[in-house]
Amino acid sequence: MTASAHIVTAVIGSGVLSLAWAVAQLGWIAGPVILVLFSLITLYTCFLLCNCYRYPDPVHGTRNRTYMNMVKTILGGKQYRLCGLAQFSNLVGACIGYTITASISMVAIGRSNCFHKYGHEAKCHISNYSYMCIFGAAEIFLSQIPDFHNLSGLSFIAAVMSFGYSSIGIGLSIAKIAGGSHVDTSLTGLEVGKDVTEMQKIWYTFQAIGNIAFAYSFSQVMVEIQDTLKSSPPENGAMKKASVTGISITTFFYMLCGILGYQAFGNKAPGNFLTGFGFY
Repeated sequence: MTASAHIVTAVIGSGVLSLAWAVAQLGWIAGPVILVLFSLITLYTCFLLCNCYRYPDPVHGTRNRTYMNMVKTILGGKQYRLCGLAQFSNLVGACIGYTITASISMVAIGRSNCFHKYGHEAKCHISNYSYMCIFGAAEIFLSQIPDFHNLSGLSFIAAVMSFGYSSIGIGLSIAKIAGGSHVDTSLTGLEVGKDVTEMQKIWYTFQAIGNIAFAYSFSQVMVEIQDTLKSSPPENGAMKKASVTGISITTFFYMLCGILGYQAFGNKAPGNFLTGFGFY
């Protein structure tokens, strides 16, 4: 249960906010298909990594408690350094992404309140920088807590928060659809000549696929999640069950966010589907 909560928390992140836009680029057929496809790819790679946690035997071998330890034990010198560089670059990039997304989301709340108070014609400009500093300071403070990743209660709180903003987006999408507003959707997404040029369509399609791939990404912390499990039953078996549970829950929410968000906004779906509701 705690591993599943860890996985849901790790997977459902800022990537969920762009899924409505991603489906809008790909359309009703390719959008859901690629969402399911990446969930299967993620699950397959999880199963491969699960069996590398202990080496040389996946059940009785020595534990590799971090991803870098795993690579060092199994592959050795140069690969260890290259994989370590890749992992930490990934983590730094994710930190930057979450800091920017958090500040944008907090600014969106501030602007929404301003518009409701002073009307839609008001100049509600709010700077992102102060919110970036606040969020960054909070990250630095929390990172100093020893064994922070082993706090099982924290995982459930974080999982509830992940479900929380996904559910808010799904609820608002349903409300907008029920309101009867007409939007343009299509089987292939944005139409060339009407919504975008041919070159824009190509680039937006690749960007949408990248957004979906990013939304499922959690391999950079998966080994650390597996390390929180007890040795009996075998960690690889328990982690495979947790991966199936976590990724199934995530895919269900992603499908709802992507499909309902596209139905709500159509081909004009915003990059962050929560901010699309907040101003109006």
